[in-house]
Amino acid sequence: MAGKIAELPKGTRITDYISLGVIAEKIPLSKVQEVLAATGRGSIRERDLPAHVMVYYVVALALYMQSAYTEVLRCLFEGLAWLFGPEVTVHVAAKSGIAQARARLGVEPLRRLYEDVVAPIGTDRTRGSRYRGWRLVSLDGTTLDVADTASNAAAFGYPSGRLGDGSYPQLRLVSLVESGTHVLFGASFGGFRTGETVLARDSLRGLKAGMLCLGDRNFFGYELWREASATGADLLWRGKKNLVLPRVKRLSDGSYLSRIYATTKDRLHDRNGIMVRVIEFKLEGLEDDEPFYRLMTTVLSPEAAPAAELAALYHERWEIETALDELKTHLRGARIVLRSKTPEGVRQEVYGLLLAHYAVRGLMHEAALSADEDPDRLSFLQAVRVIRRKLPLFVALPP
Repeated sequence: MAGKIAELPKGTRITDYISLGVIAEKIPLSKVQEVLAATGRGSIRERDLPAHVMVYYVVALALYMQSAYTEVLRCLFEGLAWLFGPEVTVHVAAKSGIAQARARLGVEPLRRLYEDVVAPIGTDRTRGSRYRGWRLVSLDGTTLDVADTASNAAAFGYPSGRLGDGSYPQLRLVSLVESGTHVLFGASFGGFRTGETVLARDSLRGLKAGMLCLGDRNFFGYELWREASATGADLLWRGKKNLVLPRVKRLSDGSYLSRIYATTKDRLHDRNGIMVRVIEFKLEGLEDDEPFYRLMTTVLSPEAAPAAELAALYHERWEIETALDELKTHLRGARIVLRSKTPEGVRQEVYGLLLAHYAVRGLMHEAALSADEDPDRLSFLQAVRVIRRKLPLFVALPP
């Protein structure tokens, strides 16, 4: 007996099935639609490029940074021929239509989606993500080149040096990263001349009790330390060598308690000081490393975290350097400039880049858990290549 012809439900729209398959597992369509409704950016009428399609399209741009706008869209639509048959032709919008659809979408839905979805994902089984019960995270910053247009230059500014201004405007980005998984969360960004410590204040919203945050000496300062510790997270930050740190109490593991102050006057009058634990050590026999390190932590008890362990642990901070390199080199591409010609488009593109990085890292984390492997031992670049190859095969499938 002949089988009944399979049909889609009445009223089904082609665009309802464009949800980026593998990426949508980490960025669910239901969440995208929720954010679009909350920001008032959902499509009121059916278009060739409705809002939820454009959200996934912006994420896909990060996976195909070296491909043309229309080629990325064609990649998204490619699977539809399999779903509906070769007689159905899907219209791929021209570049101007894509630009208009991105402008209608704006930045806010991507920002809200990033803040709602992207968070630490490590579990007790994730190797390298914990230290004595703390979730390990780091804080650091980087810069990204953007398209050289008048509006981008006005919004972000050029880097400058002794030979003059750089070739492209740059934005500055500061983010937290989860050690072990390399998930970049709590990211904030602004113009090139916006200081990292200014942007870090926005990133602190990602810190929670139960985290131990590692940070370089560039971030250390009384106010930022006070704000960061107020989140409930513990801190292990490097301090500058010229800091005046009176020894309040010598501890059994060689570290000592001290106080930091907002001003010299406060220190002289012992006013509004914050108690910290100081760990000082030297590295010997390594020519490329600085010989003297001074670390400060909110963990005041040597029993809770011995000085020798914290000194060794601090170098896990380089995990964020690797994660930022994944974002800038392996995902974006070496010497690739963000393609958007307007500041609004640049900001939208950066959130798409961060969401794409999170989706890739999430899939890698699942693979590592399945194989009982350290995520650090998996190749981020290889994961991106696999997703690029598989994307056209899955875009027609709902998540």
